[in-house]
Amino acid sequence: MNPVLIDGKALATKMRARLKTQVDAFRAERGAEIGLAVVLVGDDPASQVYVRNKIKACEEVGIRSYSYKLPEETSEEELASLLDELVKAKNVHGILVQLPLPKHLDERKILRLIPPAKDVDGFCAENLGNLAMNRETIVSCTPFGVMKMLEEYGIDPKGKRAVVLGRSNIVGKPMAMLLLNADATVTVCHSKTRNLNKICAEADILVVAIGKAKFVTADMVKEGAVVIDVGMDRDENGKLCGDVDFEAVKNKASFITPVPGGVGPMTITMLLYNTVVAASRS
Repeated sequence: MNPVLIDGKALATKMRARLKTQVDAFRAERGAEIGLAVVLVGDDPASQVYVRNKIKACEEVGIRSYSYKLPEETSEEELASLLDELVKAKNVHGILVQLPLPKHLDERKILRLIPPAKDVDGFCAENLGNLAMNRETIVSCTPFGVMKMLEEYGIDPKGKRAVVLGRSNIVGKPMAMLLLNADATVTVCHSKTRNLNKICAEADILVVAIGKAKFVTADMVKEGAVVIDVGMDRDENGKLCGDVDFEAVKNKASFITPVPGGVGPMTITMLLYNTVVAASRS
């Protein structure tokens, strides 16, 4: 089987062009810029790269970014004080606190300080609750990006068996809810799941988000399945790869995302999308 490669980079480029038009229209109508505040605490190298990429993406579509880099030893009170200012700021439509936070900071407590209307990551309890009840809400960027990719390639989850490998609050759980809301029959698998290989091999749509390089092998994939790889890992040679053994799996899939160039570019694009939505509702 010759699979169709799902090109997240191309879709992201197309969506960003549309977003730029919307941002320009917002500026013309309201005489103001759309603003996104990005808060980074500490010196985690991966987080610094992510933040730089987000700021660059904002510039690309015309969103004004406000970057706050705080030292590792920042206290909970200091971070809370900054977030309080950003919540009140009328020029800030979205607030993003880059995760993970240093260990001395309570992640849940900090995220609760961001109101749902400015929670452009879609991490707060109210936005996740709205998603669970299939109400209009701001949706976590990575799973939202996956749904846009399925839509772009004409893959309708309705009636299909979908398996989500991973149960994180950031990807696995919201991904499962989005697929369920799209009328798929959804199974969520994790480290305690029995007969994991068999369950994965029954999936019409397999979404993998567990953070283990090349974990999914050919025997775990149904012939003709849609395979979505959310992973971003390094293989034994230090080369960037996903959670799916791409070379082993690609000939069994009907559609498959590469790593890099698949889900990754869509995550930041959906952050921009959510920021524009938050601004339009303000």
